[in-house]
Amino acid sequence: MKLLASLLTAAAVAVPALPAMAAPDLAKGQATYEGVCVACHGEAGKSVLADNPVLAQQHPEYLVKQLQEFKNDKRADPIMKGFASMLTDEDMANVAAWLAQQKAEPGAATNKDLVTLGERIFRGGIQDRNIAACAGCHSPNGAGIPAQYPRLSGQHTQYTIKQLKAFRDGVRTNNQQMTDVAAKLNDKEIQALADYIAGLR
Repeated sequence: MKLLASLLTAAAVAVPALPAMAAPDLAKGQATYEGVCVACHGEAGKSVLADNPVLAQQHPEYLVKQLQEFKNDKRADPIMKGFASMLTDEDMANVAAWLAQQKAEPGAATNKDLVTLGERIFRGGIQDRNIAACAGCHSPNGAGIPAQYPRLSGQHTQYTIKQLKAFRDGVRTNNQQMTDVAAKLNDKEIQALADYIAGLR
């Protein structure tokens, strides 16, 4: 419990303040999404490409944070840098608010043999290696906790694997807490977590 409490405290301090803006314009958000994002992230944020994340029903604060970090190079991705750089803060807020209202489709585990291991790590962590339970930050059903902790349930297995490995290997550096957790996971554990997360609802 002490580990979980310290992680939550550290994360709460790390959440950046988002700029104050007028209420998001959902119609503009949809128009921007359909003009800029739909080719890679699918209709209404329901990506069918395993390497690209499902964005439907994601927390808007989290989406804005990621777009800002792509734009300012805190999260490195040349493709997303190009698209995020086209967006103003208002565009980001509008798109994120619209995506948050889109209903995500339920996913499914892809490797039934690993689901038990994935569930054990997600719900209970690995105590002897000081790995906190994912559910402590991302909630037991993967719904996440705004603004720092994204919704994970139903996310593509391949995308989750890619991100956990990127955190572990120092490729993705925009969240120290996730870097610290992923650094302790091996490939089998990452695969198991990703499979379990894909089936959460």
